[in-house]
Amino acid sequence: MEYRSLGRNGVQVSPLCLGAMMFGPWGNDDRAEATRIIHRALDAGINFIDTADVYSAGASEEIVGRALEGRRDDVPRHEVPYANG
Repeated sequence: MEYRSLGRNGVQVSPLCLGAMMFGPWGNDDRAEATRIIHRALDAGINFIDTADVYSAGASEEIVGRALEGRRDDVPRHEVPYANG
């Protein structure tokens, strides 16, 4: 995966971003499936996840956070930038 600079802060992000708006009651409330999607994206080199506290009343952020819990060794928090509206 090629990465691109995000602004001038030195953070490198994948050109593809995983949108998490539909994780939770607004879309697919199957948290196991959402976790599989997130893990698949990380395995593919995606390190850019779009979520916000208003997506499914915060459920999206909870799902993303829990999905990353098991990947802390593989994906350090400082290497996963978030676009959080």
